[in-house]
Amino acid sequence: MAGKLENKVAWVSGANKGIGEGIARLYAAEGAKVAMIGRTVSEGEKIAQEIKEAGGEAFFFRCDVTKEEDIKASIEETVKRYGTVDILVNNAGIVDVKMLHEYTVEDWDWVMDLNVRSIFLSFKYAFPYLKEHEHSYVVNLGSISSFVGQDCTPVYTTSKGAVLNLSKSIGLDYARYGIRCNCVCPGITETPMLRTHLNAEKDPEAHYKNRLRRVPLGRQLYPDDIAKSCLFFSCEDSAGVTAASLIVDGGYLACAEWDTAKYDD
Repeated sequence: MAGKLENKVAWVSGANKGIGEGIARLYAAEGAKVAMIGRTVSEGEKIAQEIKEAGGEAFFFRCDVTKEEDIKASIEETVKRYGTVDILVNNAGIVDVKMLHEYTVEDWDWVMDLNVRSIFLSFKYAFPYLKEHEHSYVVNLGSISSFVGQDCTPVYTTSKGAVLNLSKSIGLDYARYGIRCNCVCPGITETPMLRTHLNAEKDPEAHYKNRLRRVPLGRQLYPDDIAKSCLFFSCEDSAGVTAASLIVDGGYLACAEWDTAKYDD
């Protein structure tokens, strides 16, 4: 039985760890040829090799998504190897934990360039290939912070709000070309970036447990959980859906207050 992404080519940024790794593995298992975009060669090449050993097709391309020339080169290499781009997944992102007045202009630009400007650039250079197909897909990774603020991450939350609205704009403006663009917004997900955030706390594990108590499902999410939602937006399972967002957070944003512990037996 053919996979949902058979004969499709997917470009996935931040694919060498966390949610991006989960997306790359799932898409390859569903039949896509996957261009894995990231900065850490040892991690990326290891995952790409494991995908190939499992019967999938993938390659890793070292790319700093804050640099226009790197993104352009990554799209060109993808087309050189696989002939086109059908699916563009903008997953690369970073969190920086501190108060707004502590930021330098360079700090601000770094987060915004990585989390938002990179989406503009990847789409700019992928568009000539995306428009060639009857159906093409752009999936951008937002966050629950696309909707609400959180402690000591002012630039991150600003960037994720921008990702959500940029996704809407792409979905509206490029619908005429058969390109659908949607935004997946994860909640508390077990990733290296989450650990970076938690490690800024005095007691990371206690803080983590306290946050999870506010999740109605009572657990953290994992990269595979988020990858499945991205897959939905990367094929015709989601036909008719564009310029939309999908919150994948275990119910976190649905309640003003919640304490899972009070339901423990």
